[in-house]
Amino acid sequence: MQIRTQNLVATMRSFLRSTRGNVAMMFAIALIPLMIGAAAGLDFARGMLVRQQMSEALDAAALAVGSSTGLTQSSAQTLAQKYFNANFTVDTTAYGTPTVTIPSGGYNSTGSVQLTATDTMPTVLMKLAGITSLPISTTSTVVWGQTKLWVSLVLDNTGSMNQTDSSGTSKISALQTAAHQLLTILQNAASTAGDVQVSIVPFSKLVKVGTGYVGASWIDWTDWSAAPPNPSSSPSGIPATTGPGDSCPWTTSSDGFRCRPTPTSSSTTSTIPSSGTYTGYICPSPISTYTSSGSLAGKGGHHFNGCYTSVDAGTKTTVSSGSSASCNGYTNCSCSGNGSNTVCKATNYNHVWTVNATSTWAGCIMDRTQSYDTDVTSPSGGSLYPAANDDNCPVASMMTLNYNWTNLGTEIDSMVANGSTNQTIGLQHGWATLTSGSPYSAPALPANTTQYIILVSDGLNTQDRWYGDGSNQSSSVDTRMSAACTNAKAAGVVIYTIFVDLNGTQGSSTVLQNCATDSSKYFDLTTSNAVITTFNQIAQQITAVRVSR
Repeated sequence: MQIRTQNLVATMRSFLRSTRGNVAMMFAIALIPLMIGAAAGLDFARGMLVRQQMSEALDAAALAVGSSTGLTQSSAQTLAQKYFNANFTVDTTAYGTPTVTIPSGGYNSTGSVQLTATDTMPTVLMKLAGITSLPISTTSTVVWGQTKLWVSLVLDNTGSMNQTDSSGTSKISALQTAAHQLLTILQNAASTAGDVQVSIVPFSKLVKVGTGYVGASWIDWTDWSAAPPNPSSSPSGIPATTGPGDSCPWTTSSDGFRCRPTPTSSSTTSTIPSSGTYTGYICPSPISTYTSSGSLAGKGGHHFNGCYTSVDAGTKTTVSSGSSASCNGYTNCSCSGNGSNTVCKATNYNHVWTVNATSTWAGCIMDRTQSYDTDVTSPSGGSLYPAANDDNCPVASMMTLNYNWTNLGTEIDSMVANGSTNQTIGLQHGWATLTSGSPYSAPALPANTTQYIILVSDGLNTQDRWYGDGSNQSSSVDTRMSAACTNAKAAGVVIYTIFVDLNGTQGSSTVLQNCATDSSKYFDLTTSNAVITTFNQIAQQITAVRVSR
């Protein structure tokens, strides 16, 4: 018995000292947590892939909600789930069916939407540890209209905008419809009043700033108040003997204009008034002749804002003498003496150019002196903005930057098509409305604000202050336009250009194409209604519905 006990003890001691099989046993014991860890890693990797797919589908759903209008929080959530399901490509049987929710206050119809997607993904290997599912969630926030926008609408109001396409829609009416829709989109894009502001610049040959600026220090009245060139029939000036009742000293064929009965009359007369308030007034009519050279170059439709008065000088000029003497057609003439002593004398007049009151100004501005016509240098000295009365003065006045959406809409409605095309002056004033300081006193550019010009024109440049006949394309006007576009883009303004060319009869506008910031921002349209869809496309681009996180 004692021997058996000793043998047992020895055997036990030998077992304890033995290392044979320990590695296998230790590996077997360690294998359990290793397998659980590996299972967790695989299931977590599956979960990450599902979460990535959920995030992409949720971003698409949030963008769809952000691009829609008129939604309530409930309808926004329904739409979000629909778009999420369409974009979530994972096998829902194996990975679960995610649910999309919008938290309370997570939808703002004019600013943002926040979506959350949650899923309970069934596990595969982690079931060995008793874990049957993993919760997965992701959030997407989309904002629109958060970047501040300053937008200048530079809109062609020239006579050709009355042209209609095959549907009977005129270009000017389509432009008005499109502009109204654009204003609505821009208004809805502003999460805070004033984040989006708009200026409107209707243009033809001139831009109408409005008579409210009549006292502005940046207006130059030199050209507006200038006397006409001397009549061709009398290079030294109006003949001294010309006065009340005499024939107008100007002829349309020679001088490009005639007389009118009053300083602001729209009619013409062949005779200087001999009675009434304007007795003896010699008032030039607007220039009716288009020329490309000389003192009247580029001035077709220009008004002279004043008249020459005829004041008796107290002296007379002998026009004939002798037995056959007569006044020879002089109206203010008398003869004295008899026979060979007869003398006929015409009254002499002093002719003084008298400028109309500035209250007769229609509110229009012509191109600034070159090269200020292509930039926004603060006006002073020779760079002031010259006042003009002209047959090409637009009916609608421009509006500076503001966010009074009702007034902006009223301005759009007031546009009337008339006059020749000078895209340069429209662009220059549109750029000026986005610039602080004179003439339009825009505020300092706020942080995160993008400046845009949307320029719409239906024709080729035909006339500015110096060049063009108002009917045919002028390469000289195009040159001024190109310089203005280059300068504005260099200053950071993003330019969209739209060329409305019905049926493509004029071909592409090279100057507008080159003026756009890039090729994607130039549009060549062949129907009036295409203006509406193009404005909507631009509106979506500049209001930038986007994922913020």
